[in-house]
Amino acid sequence: MGFVRIDLFTTLDGVAQSPGRPDEDPEGGFAFGGWQAPILDDVAGGWVQSGMVGMDALLLGRRTYDIFAAYWPHQDDAIAQLFNRIPKYVASRHDVALPWAGSVRLGSDLRSAVAELRERHERIHVIGSLDLVQTLLAERLVDEMTLWVHPILLGAGKRVFAGGAAPAILELVEPAATSPGGIVQLRYRVVGAEPPVGDMTSTGEERHAG
Repeated sequence: MGFVRIDLFTTLDGVAQSPGRPDEDPEGGFAFGGWQAPILDDVAGGWVQSGMVGMDALLLGRRTYDIFAAYWPHQDDAIAQLFNRIPKYVASRHDVALPWAGSVRLGSDLRSAVAELRERHERIHVIGSLDLVQTLLAERLVDEMTLWVHPILLGAGKRVFAGGAAPAILELVEPAATSPGGIVQLRYRVVGAEPPVGDMTSTGEERHAG
C-alpha cells in the first residue's frame, strides 16, 4: 500500500501561504506573497528536487493545480518531465476543467478517494495545496510530512497547523539538515494517533530522590 506525503514550504512562524509569487494566494489581503523567492538557496532547491525521486502521483488542491497547470506543461527540466508524466489528482468540490494531461478530479468522499490512491500508487505527494493539507491533517490521511522551514517571520497568513490538525505522534525520518541560507529540512513519519502525556514535576522529583 502506498503512502501520502505532504511537502510544504513554511516560515519559522508556520505561515505557508503564497510562498512562490505575489498573486499565488492573496486571500485575506496577504501582503507577503512570494516571500520564499529572496531566501531560497541552491542547497534547499536540491533537497526539494531529490525529495521527488520515486513520486508516482500528485494530489493537489484546486488553487495549486491551476498554478501548476499554467506553468509546468511549458517547461522541460527534470521536475517538469516528472510532473507532466505522472497522474495528477485534484481535490475540488466543483466539476471544473482540468486541462493538464493526466489530470483527474477526485470524488466528494476524500477519505475513500485517498484510500483508492494508496492502492493504486506507491508515493503520492501533496505539494503546496494548504487548504487540502489542513483537511488531510484533520482527517488523519497523512503518512509523511516534509517541511522546509525558512528563516523569516511574517506574523500573518495561513498557517500549516491552523484549524484543527488531529493529534499525532511523529518520528523524525532523518537528521534535520540546514542550508547555507538557514533553511531547515525536516522529514517526519506519522507513527501514532494518541500522543502520550506525562508530568515533568513528578519526573524531576523522582530524579532528585534517586
